[in-house]
Amino acid sequence: MKQLSILGATGSIGRNTLKIVEMFPDMFSVVCMTAKSNVDLFSKQINMFCPEIAVVFDENYADDLKKRIGKNTKTKIMWGKSGYIEAATCDLTDMVVSAMVGSAGLIPTVEAIKAKKNIALANKETLVMAGEIVMDLAKKNRVNILPVDSEHSAIFQCISGHNFSEISKILLTASGGPFFDLPVDEFLNIKPEDALAHPTWEMGKKISIDSATMMNKGLEVIEAKHLFGVNQNLIEVVVHPESIVHSMVAYKDGAVMAQMGVPDMKTAIAYAMSHPDRLALNQPVPDFFELGSLNFKRPDNNKFKCLALAYTACDLGGSMPAVLNAANEASVSAFLDNKLAFTDISTVNELTMNKHEIINTPCLEDIIKADSFGRKQAEDIIKSLEK
Repeated sequence: MKQLSILGATGSIGRNTLKIVEMFPDMFSVVCMTAKSNVDLFSKQINMFCPEIAVVFDENYADDLKKRIGKNTKTKIMWGKSGYIEAATCDLTDMVVSAMVGSAGLIPTVEAIKAKKNIALANKETLVMAGEIVMDLAKKNRVNILPVDSEHSAIFQCISGHNFSEISKILLTASGGPFFDLPVDEFLNIKPEDALAHPTWEMGKKISIDSATMMNKGLEVIEAKHLFGVNQNLIEVVVHPESIVHSMVAYKDGAVMAQMGVPDMKTAIAYAMSHPDRLALNQPVPDFFELGSLNFKRPDNNKFKCLALAYTACDLGGSMPAVLNAANEASVSAFLDNKLAFTDISTVNELTMNKHEIINTPCLEDIIKADSFGRKQAEDIIKSLEK
């Protein structure tokens, strides 16, 4: 039986991970769980899975959680940074499912690697912010980092058993989000509820907005560069609205390997959890007769400026991706709070990048400082735009 620590249990990835645990109770158990503030759902999860440790964001949430789960549970309730690290490094844990949202997932994931825990990685910001540091640390500690993003899982499956030197291109697919065909002059009218209505995937709020701006795909380019150790120039984004082809890998002889399936995250999560085996999820096979055709389109970097900014940050490297990620988290939050226009998300991100002096070979402390810098600069820019 594999013992899991699930960081971000109440999010989309966390909930799907727990569904898989329910399906295979003889194969997986949950020893640690974390959430931020959704105490209502988290208390129900704790009562169902009875982990050793459960962690929330602050002491107030912890007090509320204790009241909800009662005194008869064995679960130790913790809160804050120390609690998240405790859950990530627990001696009983075999694998950490890193599914916290945003930059908050970096330090717990790093600590889990130091504790020699294998990682099922859904928190792309870990590699966006500190890819070289994290991958070097994983190699040093002989830790496997198994991708949970459907696109990176697809690439991982397509390169399995093949020589990396024979790869000519990675084709990273994107749904295009809800506004791919919307005229750019209508972008000013986009409201948060419009951007949250993703056409094919069920995701959390932040990643849904990132999909709408195509920043999510830009961050995935940076993640893929580090995860697979390839030059970013080999990674091409291909818009595929049906979300059936999850990504492809082209080889130097012209062969192209594609991984396909219905748009459901459980397949990628389960493969990371059970690798190299596959679990009998009873997922439906795409109805290709009903689909009739699959479409592929080129992204418009002028229309979706966040994608172009991510490529720029990837090219510049060093501390710049961490700054871009921080600015984007701040601008997306402001947009969700109706403080910022949809079109201003890319503006805030670009202006923040322009203010940063790159550290070419940052240490982890430099990355944390770059994250703080990016967040502060973005918040100042947002305030100026609000006026």
